[in-house]
Amino acid sequence: MSQPAADEQSREVLAQRRGSPVRVAVIDSGVHAQHPHVGGVAGGIAIEADGRLHEDYVDRLGHGTAVAAVIREKAPKAELFAVKVFHRSLSTRIEVLVRAIQWAASSRMQVVNLSLGTDRPEHEEVLLEAVQFARQRGTMIVGAYRNEEMRCLPGSLPGVLPVLLDWECPRSEYRPQVLPQGGIVFRASGYPRDIPGVPPSRNLKGISFAVAHMTGFVARTLAARPDVSFQDLPRILVRQSTFPEVS
Repeated sequence: MSQPAADEQSREVLAQRRGSPVRVAVIDSGVHAQHPHVGGVAGGIAIEADGRLHEDYVDRLGHGTAVAAVIREKAPKAELFAVKVFHRSLSTRIEVLVRAIQWAASSRMQVVNLSLGTDRPEHEEVLLEAVQFARQRGTMIVGAYRNEEMRCLPGSLPGVLPVLLDWECPRSEYRPQVLPQGGIVFRASGYPRDIPGVPPSRNLKGISFAVAHMTGFVARTLAARPDVSFQDLPRILVRQSTFPEVS
């Protein structure tokens, strides 16, 4: 399928969901749904290293819950779905990540939050196929474009809304930036929601939360503009931002 055809198909799929809550898949370590910053999830799944699926998506590492809390803050009416791929540590197999993306797209998610990535070029082809699979089904992936100097996959691939970390950006805003080679990347804060009694220096932080902030902004935009295509979405996000494009 060509890029224009994929964009038109995504526009049609998104338009069919007009008036429905935006469905967001959080591919991470699961979610602790009862956490006060999360306030419940709409469902979820866990994927084991051997590909087995089950319903124990409870977060026992804390990362996915913190990510979900940021998305909930930005898009309080979104339906969050936990897709657990991290079980004992914040690492997983590439086959599990691909399966998670496919599950999200097949389950009619409109947005996928990927606060994770890899720098291994041998995974690029299979991840590009997964991104295209999601795009054709009306699912937008938000991912890290780069983590420090490391190029991230799939966040740097065509069809993903790319995010960079900006420690100076307020948590309530984002900053679009024009890349030298063309295209737009979105800079966002790396700080999660505050935890009472825990100083920011001791809390989780980093590119994971820049991605989560941007996922929340995307979900909020899609709630207001359910007919927008993936091709149009970056331009709409730029117009909504109070920050000018920079080169």
